Amino acid sequence: MEANITSGSYPYQGSSPSGGVVGAFVLSEIFIRDLRIYAFHGVLPQERAVGGEFVVNAVMGYPFLEACESDQLEHTASYADLAEIIKKEMTVPSALLEHVAWRIITAARQRWSNMQYLDITITKVAPPIAAAMAGAGVHIRYEVE
Repeated sequence: MEANITSGSYPYQGSSPSGGVVGAFVLSEIFIRDLRIYAFHGVLPQERAVGGEFVVNAVMGYPFLEACESDQLEHTASYADLAEIIKKEMTVPSALLEHVAWRIITAARQRWSNMQYLDITITKVAPPIAAAMAGAGVHIRYEVE
């Protein structure tokens, strides 16, 4: 049977090992939820010296159709690899969380050339703000054109 499947913005046409599905749309994402990291980001000298707790969330769109059909790890994007990229980039001190998020996006783009999008949210759990809150941070959505 001929398949006419779209995975994200990547059309798939051809013979599907499972028989194929005509006119299907495969929404493909991996995610990291509430990855807690102690890091040294901030514009104040004390933030860079003492550090603080951060929570990172990420959602990455990726063409997974081949993995859906093959059940093979090499055909997918590994959330373990994405977590390692996040942890590595969070260890590099930065004044701005935007800079950290962009480094994560850049490293993910280098690792997965066919990544469709990446949403990154970095939350500083105890920001130096005189107000009661669960945290403050940045959210960046990078989309491939």
